Amino acid sequence: MSVTRATLADIAREAGVSTATVDRVLNNRLGVRERTRDRVLSVAGRLGYLEGGRLVAEIGDMADVVELDFLVPGGTNTFLHLLASCLAEQERLRRDVRVRVHMIEGFNPDALAERLHGIEGTTRGVGLVGIDHPTVREAIRSLAVAGIPVLTLCSDISHVPRVSYVGIDNRAAGRVAGYLIGRFIRADRGKVALFAGSLSYRGHEEREMGFRHILEEEFRELAVVELREVRDDSERSYAEAKALLARHPDLAGIYNIGAGNRGIARALEEAGRAKSTVFVGHELTEHTRRFLLSGTMDAVIDQNPRVEAREAVDRLRRAVQGDERPFGPSVRIQTVFRENIPEA
Repeated sequence: MSVTRATLADIAREAGVSTATVDRVLNNRLGVRERTRDRVLSVAGRLGYLEGGRLVAEIGDMADVVELDFLVPGGTNTFLHLLASCLAEQERLRRDVRVRVHMIEGFNPDALAERLHGIEGTTRGVGLVGIDHPTVREAIRSLAVAGIPVLTLCSDISHVPRVSYVGIDNRAAGRVAGYLIGRFIRADRGKVALFAGSLSYRGHEEREMGFRHILEEEFRELAVVELREVRDDSERSYAEAKALLARHPDLAGIYNIGAGNRGIARALEEAGRAKSTVFVGHELTEHTRRFLLSGTMDAVIDQNPRVEAREAVDRLRRAVQGDERPFGPSVRIQTVFRENIPEA
């Protein structure tokens, strides 16, 4: 079966960029914005661009299609559903991988460990967003002993033989949130509250640590009065936020470490405190865009799921090939306000 050979000019015309930009993207060179890179790769994949028997957009042995499995928590977390979609999309954009995405119960370490053990003989590489728990760590070690590389996404896991972590620096993200809330409140004293999905996620724990540390260093006038774990559930976050606002009518700020922004926003709006309580959270989604525009949220600390998915698949594919070179920096933190919301 013959393969239609597109040209650089074909890709450039379809993507609306120059041929020089296409060349930089397809050969993985620096100097191209992430949104442009994603558009070029998408067009190149759709046109089936081949050169010398290889898909230049993602370099790899075309005869060796590698099966990769990604385990992502289910539930109402909009960002994680976006990430799962972006991971699945990589199979269409690339010709050297087959990607299977498993949506699992997010706060059940035993269920996650059981799924990891279950795919041990059917996969070449595993990526996961997982709880830092003994049964999960042991399952990862078992995969490593079997020669299957494991990569962590969004939240790292300590003391395991993983090949890479793909995600933002969560401690730095917590510090950014603390700095923003401290600057926005600008009061002699004030109360702030924290919401987390679960501190069993190392990423959530690191965000809390970063937040508390910068408050201790630069904003000692602010006191953390409560921390609530809501398991990234919107209804649970709504109930907890509603009760919190009733207990603390003078609450000055809220930092939501995980998901559940919809529930917190709803409680603030119902209490008539959407404009008087500073609210900072994570991940730019259709919901947080709306809250930024309405003024219910003051800032969103974002990580790009498309970049994360591409990096994860690429790093895991390279690890399967035996590439032991150290990986560079992971995903950048982006702070989004109402005035700089990027295109969807």
